[in-house]
Amino acid sequence: MNYNETAEFIRDFKRLLKKFPSLCDDMEITKKFRIELFHIQKIDNQSIFEIENVGNNENLQFFKIKKFQCKSLKGRGSKSGIRVIYAFYCQSRRVDFIEIYFKGEKENENRERIKEYLTSINLSNL
Repeated sequence: MNYNETAEFIRDFKRLLKKFPSLCDDMEITKKFRIELFHIQKIDNQSIFEIENVGNNENLQFFKIKKFQCKSLKGRGSKSGIRVIYAFYCQSRRVDFIEIYFKGEKENENRERIKEYLTSINLSNL
């Protein structure tokens, strides 16, 4: 599985990393035990949800990780409040991280950012 990050995601990540120092390790665990389980092994542990009505097609889908375990938020387990938004390319098994945020600061994903992501990619290469 190939992982990429948008410039906006990197900015969000760096800002959150100051508050939650374990975020780098937490992200690696999430890749292995959330994203890869869901998309490769087809195991649904009710932590990843498809974002609908944003231009999904047969090869490109958008997802939100709701159960993100963060070691810096002790005692909260998978209900840390951190959300990760990503695009998944089904045929190439590529993941592009679009947004990461703390639910205490922001209620929902930025759908405008997803739309901007869609316009920035070449849809013919899907």
